[in-house]
Amino acid sequence: MAAPALSGRVGSAGSSPTAPPASSSSKGPQACPELDFQVRYDDQRALEIHTAKDFIFSMLGMVQKLDQKLPVANEYLLLSGGVREGVVDMDLDELNVYARGTDYDMDFTLLVPALKLHDRNQPVTLDMRHSALCHSWLSLRLFDEGTIAKWKDCCTMAEHVNGATNYFFSPTMVVDWFYQSISLVLLEVQKKPQRGMPRVEKVERNGTIISVILGVGSSRMLYDIVPVVSFKGWPAVAQGWLMENHFWDGKITEEEVISGFYLLPACSFKGRKENEWRLSFARSEVQLKKCISSSLMQAYQACKALIIQLLSRPKAVSPYLLRSLMLWACDRLPATYLAQEDFSAHFLLGLIDDLQHCLLNKMCPNYFIPQCNMLEHLSDEAAMLHARKLSSVRSDPAEHLRSTIEHAKAANRLSSELQWRGGGGSNPPSPQSDAGGESQPDDRLAKKLQQLVTENPGKSISVFINPDDVTRPHFRIDDKFF
Repeated sequence: MAAPALSGRVGSAGSSPTAPPASSSSKGPQACPELDFQVRYDDQRALEIHTAKDFIFSMLGMVQKLDQKLPVANEYLLLSGGVREGVVDMDLDELNVYARGTDYDMDFTLLVPALKLHDRNQPVTLDMRHSALCHSWLSLRLFDEGTIAKWKDCCTMAEHVNGATNYFFSPTMVVDWFYQSISLVLLEVQKKPQRGMPRVEKVERNGTIISVILGVGSSRMLYDIVPVVSFKGWPAVAQGWLMENHFWDGKITEEEVISGFYLLPACSFKGRKENEWRLSFARSEVQLKKCISSSLMQAYQACKALIIQLLSRPKAVSPYLLRSLMLWACDRLPATYLAQEDFSAHFLLGLIDDLQHCLLNKMCPNYFIPQCNMLEHLSDEAAMLHARKLSSVRSDPAEHLRSTIEHAKAANRLSSELQWRGGGGSNPPSPQSDAGGESQPDDRLAKKLQQLVTENPGKSISVFINPDDVTRPHFRIDDKFF
């Protein structure tokens, strides 16, 4: 499959979907998790999820009261899946390794605005002069004196041309403050435990995120909490993207898609960690998910599981890359084709092909800012190593998918066993039990993959748009289109 190029209207062909998990805000949030392998929740698990979420939100309210730094009326974005799952574009190499089943049962990412710029009359002071594409410094120079007074201990300073002091909001200093505040609040909360309150099993700083593992009943919830800067509107650097045609045109409004963006505490490969933030369009991705079919989602989830298992070392390839590949594919391929319910296997092969092509070319454009190459930092050696790993997957995708499914089943069984031991259940889980059969769709996907490979031995199989006939979608085997 053709890899996207770093030019205006680019796109991968025939990849599958990535969809940001459900979101919620602190004004009445609802947790709507969508975990890999289509996990289904019973009433007890749903209650445990709700209890953990309420505890985290209550804890953040206490953090706000410590020193009034956080906005009083805040809006959080809750995403199903942890940072390691690629739900946001952050660097994975600094994170401690947590394993589903061993360390936690479910994971979430929570974006918490440290600063909100939601007044459309308030000037946005992004300073991209010193940053790589998709990154920025944030000056507080045009903020009011009260905001500067609150946050100047979390800023680096520089002399402005007029002789005044310029304060730059520092992601690393903000994370330092946030971790200390969360730790202090949790320490106080645990001194006065209340009935039904979640157990705080772990609080760790992982790079620029704070990971909290809560025990609620028989479940363990991992929350990756990320301090961010929240904006309404749309950044000038991504204005060009709005001028193009997109797969979501006519399905959702532009106002829904461009309702806001974030700065994440992540820097570029050569950037200054103490000053540089990374632009994130997580809020927009939540909206785009509405336009993605279930078959594309299934292929994306399967491919993401393969990537997490195989491409985590020596230099991690973030599953977030798959999100851009999928979105480019949605722009390029006809919606009627991508909506076909029985084509998940085709889409999975397409995603693998696209990712391998991107690795070989060290080129993967950001969907919202296509001039930003998300693989620019990867060394030639690491890119080639990961490409070889993907080649082994591509040679026998069904077997690798089955292995990944079995790994997930083992994690589910371990979670079930731990829940039974901790909850005093009367019947231990059966060794053949796979948590209600949630992996069955993926077993069928593996069988479809095997059928495609068996029927076309020694051939390159992928979904593609025939460059000589772009009026309809095609399925490609070698150089022939069907």
